Amino acid sequence: MHPALLVLPALTLTIAVTGSALVMLALTAAGLMPLVGQPRASADAFSALGPDLASGIGTSLLIASASTVLAGVVGLGLAVLLVGTRRGARFLALAVVAPIPVAHIVGAATVGLLLSDSGLLNRLLGTDPAGWPRLVAGPVPVAVVVEFAWKESAFVALVVTAALAPTLREYHDAGALLGATGRQRTAMITLPLALPALAASCLIVFLYTLGSYEVPWLLGAAQPEALPVTSYRLFSSIDLTARPQAAAAALVVTSMALAAAAVTAPLLRRLGALR
Repeated sequence: MHPALLVLPALTLTIAVTGSALVMLALTAAGLMPLVGQPRASADAFSALGPDLASGIGTSLLIASASTVLAGVVGLGLAVLLVGTRRGARFLALAVVAPIPVAHIVGAATVGLLLSDSGLLNRLLGTDPAGWPRLVAGPVPVAVVVEFAWKESAFVALVVTAALAPTLREYHDAGALLGATGRQRTAMITLPLALPALAASCLIVFLYTLGSYEVPWLLGAAQPEALPVTSYRLFSSIDLTARPQAAAAALVVTSMALAAAAVTAPLLRRLGALR
């Protein structure tokens, strides 16, 4: 039996559910499924977002890109330590996997209590709250990126560790016998072996952080706000006429995620992460 046939039932169900949701989202954003009034095809929902749409796209991309880069760098470093460390490996593995079961909303609350102007870090350093930088709800989403990077670096580390663990030590030993230095083994053995898993996990992190709203909602600034926060705010509004605008914001985020996946999928296939 062809391997594709094994995943066909699950794939069919996923496409049906996701596809129907996207169709309803597009119809709502286009004014064809309003909760109030008569259906009328228009782009009023997108134009009503106005400048918030452009700023939301920029903020969402900034958060997703910065979080992905930090999570990828930290996760790769942790994976290399996990595979190469013999002493204290269990303690290190426990420290790496500890953030995974923590909910993002709990992590966001913790980061807020840590980095706010009256938070734990400020008190430990003894800094005047008036002189503390606006890490939480500031013009730059520092706290949002820190929380995402902290949580998702553990995910990246586990994925990369699973790719490196079976063969890394043997390849390193062979490289050492051939006279390769530590830096040469890292550049010519570790990184090429880790790259497919690292690229695939970073794509997942990017797509997740691009569409997540809890952390930017708790730790981000009121303006500009990420598009998922805009969509959630408008969707939960008591004004039912704002529902098409919420759908429009969600549709833009979904389109960005699909475009990112479509652009990076050939690269992942070339690296061997998708086969």
